[in-house]
Amino acid sequence: MVVQQHRSGGGARAVCALAVVGVMAATAGCSDSGGGVVGDRAVADERGGAGSVEAVHRAAEVLVGKGSAGGNQSGAGRAVAGSAEVHTSMETAVGGTRVTITGRGRYDFRKELGRLTVVLPEDAAGEAEHRPITELLAPGALYMKNRGAGVPDDKWVRVDTTTLEDGNLVTGGVTDPMAAAELLRTARKVTYVGESKLAGVTVRHYRGTADIGRAARAASPGSRDALAAAAKGFRTDTVPFDAYLDTAGRLRKVRHRFSFANGGPVVEVISTTLLSGFGVPVTVRLPDDRDIYTGKIQQGPR
Repeated sequence: MVVQQHRSGGGARAVCALAVVGVMAATAGCSDSGGGVVGDRAVADERGGAGSVEAVHRAAEVLVGKGSAGGNQSGAGRAVAGSAEVHTSMETAVGGTRVTITGRGRYDFRKELGRLTVVLPEDAAGEAEHRPITELLAPGALYMKNRGAGVPDDKWVRVDTTTLEDGNLVTGGVTDPMAAAELLRTARKVTYVGESKLAGVTVRHYRGTADIGRAARAASPGSRDALAAAAKGFRTDTVPFDAYLDTAGRLRKVRHRFSFANGGPVVEVISTTLLSGFGVPVTVRLPDDRDIYTGKIQQGPR
């Protein structure tokens, strides 16, 4: 297991407390331990060749609509990108207890704006039921409505993701789809696993490790500061991933594996993002200042 841990225990407590309605509140602090160091050169095994590395590195660029992964792809290489339908799953494990937060919505990769409905598991908020949370994703910001924890129903909570020690890779219960793709820009140790079908679409499966710090330096301006915050907040930058690209080089599925330790139970976090319906219209209106809640947010069960 690769253990991702925060340098600052106090900062880690702040991040964990902000996780959607306290789902990850069990990770109150994080302790130090070692982590593996990955070499500087990205490599691929003989089944995928150097093209595997290039295809993964270009995933974010292709989603924005700046081109295909290259190669002889004819019409497939000109397939529409720019936006997509998004399904997310974030599974956390504390000891023998597992909870899964799911999300569904649309995301505009050119504007780096998205709107998702996030569903919490039963009792995750310390109550039998909780209404779905609406999340708006924007460069440097996360907006949440129906946040609970004492926030009025008609108000939004705004979180500056550049101040979060995880850069909102796990805090909101959803990994920003652009950040998920940006993490692949400087992927290392990339291997080609094979070809399969995903929702009827032929995909190529790649496996490797992402480096948060390197990805932050290569990221688009909208994602750079949040990823840079994550690079500072995590003790090790290394994040294992599985990525599935279609024949046009578009990212169809990506799974990142994070884990935290606080001197007690290890909390594993598996974040999965599924993309489909490329080119769909996306409308995101960010809240006005008067609609932002500025009062105290309750922590833990009400």
